Amino acid sequence: MIRALRAKQPGLAVAALGGPALAGAGAQVLHDLTSSSVVGLVEVLKNYSFFRALFEETLRWIAEHRPGAVCFVDYPGLNLRLAAALRERGLSVKGGGKIKTLFYISPQIWAWKAGRRFAMARDLDAMAVIFPFEVKCYADTALPVEFVGHPFVAPGHAAPVSYDPAGPVLLLPGSRKQAVGRIFPALLAGFAEFTRERPGAEAVVLYPSDEILAVLRAANPPQNVRCRRMGGAVAASAVLTSSGTMSMHCALAGIPGAIAYRANWLTYLLGKMLVKIEYLGIANLLLEEPMYPEFIQGAARADALAAQLRACLHDPARTQRTAEQAGRLRELLNVPASGTAAEWLARMIP
Repeated sequence: MIRALRAKQPGLAVAALGGPALAGAGAQVLHDLTSSSVVGLVEVLKNYSFFRALFEETLRWIAEHRPGAVCFVDYPGLNLRLAAALRERGLSVKGGGKIKTLFYISPQIWAWKAGRRFAMARDLDAMAVIFPFEVKCYADTALPVEFVGHPFVAPGHAAPVSYDPAGPVLLLPGSRKQAVGRIFPALLAGFAEFTRERPGAEAVVLYPSDEILAVLRAANPPQNVRCRRMGGAVAASAVLTSSGTMSMHCALAGIPGAIAYRANWLTYLLGKMLVKIEYLGIANLLLEEPMYPEFIQGAARADALAAQLRACLHDPARTQRTAEQAGRLRELLNVPASGTAAEWLARMIP
C-alpha cells in the first residue's frame, strides 16, 4: 500500500510502526514491531507494559508532529484505543482537530465484539475492508466502509507458495513464537505418521526469523524436514498449516491441506465462549465450507493429520475440489473497479 501510494505521490512523507519491509517501501519506521507480535489473551497480558509504553509514545509522536492522517492497520486492541484517544484529546477530525483517522483491514466484528462498530463510527472517518461481506457489517452505522480487494490478489502481488503435485509437503506452524511452540510438534507428528507408509516423503517448513528458527530446531525435526527462511516462492503438493495468513496464501494457490491449531488452554476456553463462528480458517469462512478441514486443540492428532495428507496426495477428487475452491476464492477477493487500498488511501488523505 505504501509503495503504491508513494508512486502516485512521490513527495508524500510516511511514518509507521512496522518493520524492514515498510522501511524498504519508503516509510520512516518509528518502532520495529516484527519481534513483538503476539496473539491471545495470556500472551498480551504478559507483554502489557510494553504495549502500554508503545501506546503512549505513539500518541505523543502524533500530538507533536500532527500528521495529516493516521491509517490504522489491523490490530484493533491497540489501534481502536489510539483512535479514541485522538478524538478525546481533540486531535482528530472526529474530536474537532485536523487529523483524519482511517482504518484498513477491519477487526473481526463478524466473529466477536460486534458492538465495537458503533465506537468505530464515532472515532473513525473511513474504513477499507478486504472481505466483501464486511461492508454489510457496518450498514447500521454512519461509518463509510469500502471493499478494496484482498492484497493477496492485487495486481503485482508475488505469491510465496504455489501448487506442484510433485513438490514436498509444506508445514506452516505460524510466525509467533508461542503459537509455533505449540503447533509445530503437532505438524511434525502428523507428517511422521504419514511417512511410515511413505518413507521417501519430504517436508519444508517456512520460518520468518531466527527467533522462530530456534523454536523449530528445539522440536528436533528429522532430516527429511527442511527449515527454509521465507523469501521467494515455494511449490508444494500438500500443506498442514496454522490458521493464519499463510493458510490464505495456500488456499489461493490451490494447495490441498488441513488446518491444525493449538492455543494456550485459557485462551482457547475463552475463545470458545466468546467467538461465534463456524470455522477458524478465513478461506473456510469465505467459502462457507471446509476447504481446509480444521483440527483444533486435542483434535490435532498425528493420525488425523496423516490421514489428511494421504487424502491430499492420493485422492484426485480432493485435488480437483481444492482447485475449484481456490478459483471461487480469487473471484470473491478480486480488487473492485473502485480500486486498491492504495487508491482508497490516496482519495482519503488530505
